[in-house]
Amino acid sequence: MQIRLMTDKDMDSLIDIWLAASKEAHHFISPEYWESKQKDMRDVYLPMADTYVLEEAGATVGFISTVQHALAALFVHPRDQGKGYGRALLQFMKERSPKLELKVYKENGNAFRFYSRNGFAVVEETIDEDTGQAEFVMAWEAR
Repeated sequence: MQIRLMTDKDMDSLIDIWLAASKEAHHFISPEYWESKQKDMRDVYLPMADTYVLEEAGATVGFISTVQHALAALFVHPRDQGKGYGRALLQFMKERSPKLELKVYKENGNAFRFYSRNGFAVVEETIDEDTGQAEFVMAWEAR
């Protein structure tokens, strides 16, 4: 397993991972919504973030993105979930940041449990203006 900084050559595989994982994790939001956001991911969100890629045996299986202390993205391809890659990416970032904050949809129970198990706590409940879905703001700080 190797974690490295994203390059321009990674963009297509990261968009594929993000789209597949978003559709699977967010069954409560229309797949067309996620498909409509691909251009924004490619042109806005990934370029503005610090993004690290996790490779296993030469294949990209996941990535993590931050914007300052905001954990903007953590995605592992659905076929590679449950193998510890998400935890490895999160640990990698926690070692580089004294605090992290993120938003997770309330209906995404798997992600909520994952972040809770990894030391994040709910600090606020909000509504995502884009989707109308309830979400938790969660935070972690190094001790």
